[in-house]
Amino acid sequence: MKRLPLLIAVSAAVALALSACSGSSPTPGASGDSASLAGTSITVYNAQHEELTQAWADAFTAQTGVKVTLRNGDDSELSNQLVAEGAASPADVFLTENSPAMSLVENAGLFADVDAATLAQVPDAYRPSTAKWTGIAARSTVLVYNPSLLPEADLPASLSDLADPAWKGRWAASPGGADFQAIVSAYLDLKGSDATLAWLTAMKTNYVDYKGNSTVMKAVNAGQVPAGVIYHYYWAIDQAGTKENSGNTKLYYFKNQDPGAFVSISGGGVLASSKNQAAAQAFLAFLTGTAGQTILQTGTSFEYPVASDVTPNPALPALDTLDAPAIDPSTLNSTQVTDLMTQAGLI
Repeated sequence: MKRLPLLIAVSAAVALALSACSGSSPTPGASGDSASLAGTSITVYNAQHEELTQAWADAFTAQTGVKVTLRNGDDSELSNQLVAEGAASPADVFLTENSPAMSLVENAGLFADVDAATLAQVPDAYRPSTAKWTGIAARSTVLVYNPSLLPEADLPASLSDLADPAWKGRWAASPGGADFQAIVSAYLDLKGSDATLAWLTAMKTNYVDYKGNSTVMKAVNAGQVPAGVIYHYYWAIDQAGTKENSGNTKLYYFKNQDPGAFVSISGGGVLASSKNQAAAQAFLAFLTGTAGQTILQTGTSFEYPVASDVTPNPALPALDTLDAPAIDPSTLNSTQVTDLMTQAGLI
């Protein structure tokens, strides 16, 4: 979970979302049952951006009367907490930034099935085949680069190319965070454990370490390093504002179904132990419905909508133009990733 400067734009996004909702069909499991849900409450373990989830929660409460209490943390912290708590957890819903944390909770057998009507709102590419949770948003892997240090003609064709000795000291990353570890999980899924360990070992020699994607982008912008691997929305947010941390940079999308074109799915699931199943399922339906996805489109998180045919913020390239690799998000293995990264000396 990271705080983002949504500020006034959050209120505007919520208003637009509620307007969209009032003029459209009822959200499955939510507005159709609002009378029966009013006065109930749910607890959400939230590893998504705090302001984004608060905007979702406020709009859902306004529509249904259900009170939403957020417990904010990061992917690893909250997924491990859920596993430790098991059936005794007070959580009704779990939201993440990246899908490996969802897989950890799913593999512990802690999720209820997602309502079929909710799944129907989300294309197959943006939810796991198991139907134990669903995508609620997405972010694309990108290479942010400083063209004064790295001409476009010299950009790597693949994320794998960054293992070449020619890239020593020329690219940055933040391997300690869940974002980069999700990218590694995609590399593992596509390339296998041996190739992934080899790439990570070469990375240890080649990369420059920074803490956080924003710090990576700032370093590239300041000319400290030519390029860095981040998610797209850090750059989009800064570009929509002052550009002070991205004005000297450009984004490069690897495409070609490369591991570097990985689109990470932010997930949402209902805990099987929840004593508020109807309200929890209604919240998940709201997030993936038109109103919830419109908050992504019109707000300033710059994450991608993935459901209900809602298009992204106009500043972003369409998801279907990114040529991302096809990966079942339920197969992404956070435990094996951390083991491999530890072997490589990265964490």
